[in-house]
Amino acid sequence: MPERSDTPPAPVLLGNEPGSFPHSVLAERHPAIIRQVREAFPYDPDRHRALDALLASCTKGVIEPLPADAHDRDRWAAWGTEEYTGRSWFDVPWLWSESYFYRQLLEAVGYFTPGPWQGIDPFRPSKLAELDAPETDEELSALDALTDRPADEQDRALLHGSLWGNRADLGFRLSAAHDETASDTPPLVADDSATLWSLLPPTGSATLCLIADNAGRELVPDLLLIARLLTQGRVARAVLHIKPYPYYVSDATHADVLDALRRLSAAPGAAATYGHTLWSAMTDGRLTVRAHPFSSAPLPYAAMPADLRAELADATLTLVKGDLNYRRLVGDRLWPPTTPFTEVTAHFPGPVAALRTLKSDVITGLDAGTEAALVAAEGQKWRTGGTHALIQVRR
Repeated sequence: MPERSDTPPAPVLLGNEPGSFPHSVLAERHPAIIRQVREAFPYDPDRHRALDALLASCTKGVIEPLPADAHDRDRWAAWGTEEYTGRSWFDVPWLWSESYFYRQLLEAVGYFTPGPWQGIDPFRPSKLAELDAPETDEELSALDALTDRPADEQDRALLHGSLWGNRADLGFRLSAAHDETASDTPPLVADDSATLWSLLPPTGSATLCLIADNAGRELVPDLLLIARLLTQGRVARAVLHIKPYPYYVSDATHADVLDALRRLSAAPGAAATYGHTLWSAMTDGRLTVRAHPFSSAPLPYAAMPADLRAELADATLTLVKGDLNYRRLVGDRLWPPTTPFTEVTAHFPGPVAALRTLKSDVITGLDAGTEAALVAAEGQKWRTGGTHALIQVRR
């Protein structure tokens, strides 16, 4: 069991500071998402009225409770609704506010309610459009050229594909155009990939848990990485943790995993081989898919329940993908960037690696020179622009 951290906590991120990134998400991104969802399907008048009410609530109103008959009302009460109901969305922890917005959005469109819209993912049209885009064909065709490269080059390419695939995040694109301006600072601000590979030797019997983030063009390279690790014998078993219901616009659900598998299997060339490898791995149990309720909790991983903690403790390595999962891993706080990653992840029950493209303010584990160079070149834009990434590992 890792030692607990003695690092004093930094301030929890709120959304109540105008001009801040969290404030822009609550004030601009969430209304944009409501508009996108409204246009995605021919919702009936009741659904439109519910979306109008949510728009008014999240921009000018206060946090409302879930309906009395909501299946997860007690769970959300334990997660904080009793404490935060009646308060402004901007004055409670940003992580909580964001998560609860998506739960209320699903309520508004009738996702959990018996009726014609039950179980209909409001983000599915956007996810499928991305999965079917020509850019996906281009990325998959690049796998053919990779097959003749040395094994270490293939390993590195697929690891970095999983890392940078995060930039396809649909929610991020709603409110931020990527700034591709060249910089004197390296794209990778921290790189513990050598440590990562050392935890997954080619002749091992490792169990990998991969906590996925987004669907579509991010989930595909995540699956490709899993297939590579299984094929090379670095991993004997992989567990893919996904969301139990649609979340954060593009977060992966079980349906998204199946869509990605079909996309790979139907592609020409090497992509199909990867797809068939994954399909076989699912049928024989080497790859399993898990959707724990805590995957959609508005809480950091330090608060994970005992059953999930025990499961991750048994893994050789847990690979945590994406920006939101990083915030949950280290705590959604404004840490000094040089705060050691190993200390803020000391709560985690086993070895953990973060693969993350930077799209929010939270950051740990940088050396002072890297931070200074980033600030000198870009001010604070490097934190949220999606043009930098990291690979961080705590054994």
